[in-house]
Amino acid sequence: MSSKNDFYVDLHIHTNYSDGTFSPSEVVEYASKMKLTAISITDHDSVDGIEEALDAASKYGLEVIPGIELSSEIGDCAKNEMHILGYHIDYKSIELKEVIDVFKKARFKRAKEILEKLKKNGVDIKDKSFIDESVHKAIGRLHFAKSLIEEGYVNSISEAFQRYLAVGKPAYVPKCAISAADAIKLIRKSGGVPVMAHPYYTHYNDKAMLGSLVKAGLMGIEAWHIKHPDSAVKKFLSLADEFDLIVTGGSDCHGPYKDEPPIIGSVRVPYYVVEKLEAAKQLGRVNT
Repeated sequence: MSSKNDFYVDLHIHTNYSDGTFSPSEVVEYASKMKLTAISITDHDSVDGIEEALDAASKYGLEVIPGIELSSEIGDCAKNEMHILGYHIDYKSIELKEVIDVFKKARFKRAKEILEKLKKNGVDIKDKSFIDESVHKAIGRLHFAKSLIEEGYVNSISEAFQRYLAVGKPAYVPKCAISAADAIKLIRKSGGVPVMAHPYYTHYNDKAMLGSLVKAGLMGIEAWHIKHPDSAVKKFLSLADEFDLIVTGGSDCHGPYKDEPPIIGSVRVPYYVVEKLEAAKQLGRVNT
């Protein structure tokens, strides 16, 4: 007889409310097909897709953990970007929504600036509908990368970033971000569990930095990620043990694109992680 620990979850998924292609309902349907037990919707600086996912999940018996991926920075350099995941957040929190609203307006302004920079570099995007609809989504560079592909300026998302959108490239514009410590505190105030996202890309070997974030209230680290090599996973598992952090993981799925299928469920994350997050949520309420 199987237990819940024989099942798997995906705790890092984006929808079309940020830079994913699946709607929240489509995410839930696909996750059910993949026989996942639980998922978390973690859109960039947005909670707008959570309600739809929760409603859809009731039809499939799938557990949906309300989540978010907040943009933040360590220090004042754009290269020090860090994303903080928040699990079990009160997605109706007024304070959280006020910060998200600032992010949303800043992302729209940034999109206009990226558009102008692209134009100055000979790239005149014709279909701007992804910007016009941005009031409903947290618009990011991935939207531009896909548009550049669709209009024939580049052949891949990687090329779009390397030629135009990455730090130091002609159309790069830094995005609005709060400090990682403030992102952690905001998640804790909204009843959530803050977790460092895909640390392989940001200071993963800086133990002093990690220690300072733990003091600020960080409760977990994302060790299992689609782009983490085995050596990195082992490193993060060791750091999690050293700093007494919850280990989380997920596919970081942004939905299907062209011939690429969705990667929901492609990272094997055991169900006991969900139980640890639930326990941490209760602990956070006591200590916040």
